[in-house]
Amino acid sequence: MLLLCRFPEQVLSNIRDGIKTVLVSSIITLAATNYAHAADFVSVTDNATILYDGPSLKAKKIYVASRYLPLEQVVNLDNWVKVRDSSGGLAWIEKRALSNRRFVVVTSALAAIRKTPEDNAIVVTQVKQQVAMEWLENTGTGWLKVRHPDGTTGYIKATEVWGG
Repeated sequence: MLLLCRFPEQVLSNIRDGIKTVLVSSIITLAATNYAHAADFVSVTDNATILYDGPSLKAKKIYVASRYLPLEQVVNLDNWVKVRDSSGGLAWIEKRALSNRRFVVVTSALAAIRKTPEDNAIVVTQVKQQVAMEWLENTGTGWLKVRHPDGTTGYIKATEVWGG
């Protein structure tokens, strides 16, 4: 014997609202998770590498990138990668010219590298704008552990660099 139960319209409305809430929450969580993992940074391996306006050696040459320049991967093709630089500019670069070794570039006029990831920590050295440093670790507290080209290691505010 099959029993059918009829729910009042208010109960059905509450169920629909609950399903909508769960769906919206799931979509927001998924979007936030994807955004958090979206930035895939690489660096230039050669001393001088040409960036192009298209994925071809015949494309227009835009500029020459120096070694250790951090770039964000936007599109990955067979032998080419579309990248974004710290200014937001987009260009294409040969995949062979990139390394997974991560670097950051200082964006503030002068940034302090500190002994520990705290505002009042001892300043180990100061770094001028556009200096590239090796990215070692993200502390998750707004600080990055970096290595200066002279070998000095310390912590820098994530807001003072790009590529982290």
